[in-house]
Amino acid sequence: MLAASVCALSLGTPAVPPHRLPAALLEGDTTLAGVVVTELRVPRLLLALVAGACLGAAGLVLQEALRNPLAVPEMLGVSSGAALGVAAPLVLAVSIPAAVQPLLAIGGAALGGGLTLLAAGLGRSPSAVLLTGAAVAAALQAALLVLMVLADQLDLQLIYRYLLGSLSARTWEDVTGLGPWLLVAVPALVLCAPVLSVLRLGDEDAEALGVRVRRARSAALAIAVLLIAPVTAVCGPVAWVGFLAPHLARRLAPGDGAVRWLPWSAAWGAVVVAVADVPARLALAPVETPAGAWTALLGVPAGAALLRSGGRRGRGGGASRAAGPRSGGRGRAAARGVGLLLGGRWRAGAPTAVPRPGGPGRAAPPGAAGAGAAEGAEVAP
Repeated sequence: MLAASVCALSLGTPAVPPHRLPAALLEGDTTLAGVVVTELRVPRLLLALVAGACLGAAGLVLQEALRNPLAVPEMLGVSSGAALGVAAPLVLAVSIPAAVQPLLAIGGAALGGGLTLLAAGLGRSPSAVLLTGAAVAAALQAALLVLMVLADQLDLQLIYRYLLGSLSARTWEDVTGLGPWLLVAVPALVLCAPVLSVLRLGDEDAEALGVRVRRARSAALAIAVLLIAPVTAVCGPVAWVGFLAPHLARRLAPGDGAVRWLPWSAAWGAVVVAVADVPARLALAPVETPAGAWTALLGVPAGAALLRSGGRRGRGGGASRAAGPRSGGRGRAAARGVGLLLGGRWRAGAPTAVPRPGGPGRAAPPGAAGAGAAEGAEVAP
């Protein structure tokens, strides 16, 4: 992150040597280089870090809540809905203050996410939510294409650059405008993290532990909307950051849970966007390319490689990956808690004793699924 920040502040026209950056930042340098650094490059870098952190955290929330490593904002209608809410007034020539744009983005993102949950039965099944979200995202993208057809040439260029995710010409007002939304989203995200660790055990285990799965999954989607929509309103839908950052976080700490993955996912998201913005500014200079094009270009192959290597590691260790990565110690502790709640006994490698109407404490047969077992997964001894 430090190297990406130094490159973002130093490279470009005019170029500023790294040893002159402290003077430009702290001493109020009034030269052209100092003004460019403080008024253009610093807010752009801060916006890249904040946007990447929000997208990375939102991606982890969605993947853990739906127990699917492919759950990303782009496939759930959230990013497309936010982009539609911002692009529609522009095409329809409706004058909207800059402070209202995040509200429009939140409304569009909530519309996309709400349609996904309603069509999938209010979060009844993680796979149903993901498949329905892909269909809703396709429908919203079709509506965006209709708007692009109706737009004139100038608006079309603005919408096209916006839809690819661009940090060009962003100022301090754009950075400070995200502050109120972060004050609401960050505490909610902290409170949501322990619930995500329970949801990833499976719907049956989570309900046995007292979690209302549908409400928890809906709340997780609402928090993801609060993280994604304000960022999308400012810089557009920066693609696939929410897909790559959680996988990098899991790779660095494979035995941890959502509580510890969350800050790592936010940090990796910030790094990905900050690194992608450097070639976006310089690769085709003096023409700037959208940062979202570079995150998609670099993020999708890297994420696919991480998924493939993770699958190989899981097959080699004999661990089931149906419900996502899971450490043996944490999985055994969760299973022990479920077994105690259900009134049975638990020990590693043995079937759980589950009370049945025919006789209390009778052990379930080895091939049967226990009442507290996670759907599609088993706890490794």
